[in-house]
Amino acid sequence: MATHEQQTQANDARIRLCAGNAEVTIRPDKGCRIGSLVVDGAEILRQGDNFGAFPMVPWCGRTENGRFRNGGVVHQMPQDAGPHAIHGTGRHAAWRQAPGATETTASFYYDLTDPWPYPGRVTQLFELAPEHLTLTMAVETTADSFPAQAGWHPWFRRNLGSGGQDVQLEFTPAWQEERGENHLPTGRRLDPQSGPWDDCFGMPDGVDATLTWPGELKVRVTSPAEWVVVYDEQSEAVCVEPQSGPPNGLNTHPRLVTPIDPLEITTTWAWEQLR
Repeated sequence: MATHEQQTQANDARIRLCAGNAEVTIRPDKGCRIGSLVVDGAEILRQGDNFGAFPMVPWCGRTENGRFRNGGVVHQMPQDAGPHAIHGTGRHAAWRQAPGATETTASFYYDLTDPWPYPGRVTQLFELAPEHLTLTMAVETTADSFPAQAGWHPWFRRNLGSGGQDVQLEFTPAWQEERGENHLPTGRRLDPQSGPWDDCFGMPDGVDATLTWPGELKVRVTSPAEWVVVYDEQSEAVCVEPQSGPPNGLNTHPRLVTPIDPLEITTTWAWEQLR
């Protein structure tokens, strides 16, 4: 049952979870994004309605020219990233909170609708502990099968703003997807290149990346998913995005959601104080 505080905050579309010295604020009205993640008094996510950490669903990254095929039918999505469609529709939707919230857990859902052409439901579960946050997202259908993707786009602050050093990112991908002039993977795999990046990487043993603010905080991002996009071309933030497939994956690596086989993805962010 939701606490009185959660019920009050639901009226202004902010749900707050607390565990130990960690606090998460969820914005179901803003695409069910994490608006804030505070660890021992330090905000680690870039602030603003377009930032925090938002779900990418029912596709991740860019879909070429906004089009994807399901069998013999071609569908057109809004072209909101130049010629492409980007990051799915879930980040624009108002999600509903499911019953059963506690001080440390909450779940939300929204039903797929226009411009997405297939009925279905997306759920997202937040589980906060004193030293980690686990996110789980599922895409389900009881009708037609369709290709889909899911993942998260967190904007980790490059600098925590307390006089410390900028964040350092460590990860060891098996390969890097070559990025074409249209900003999409070409299908060619490269040895990992040096940054800055707006690139997709393969990690067949699961995503495992560590962000370290020297002398302050370490956050390890893990997921059984095999794909991660890293975006660090902006001065304010570094994005480490676990996802179920690569950009344009609706076309190049389609994963069908069926009535008996939903798509599920999970990620855990675990932190350690370095002070």
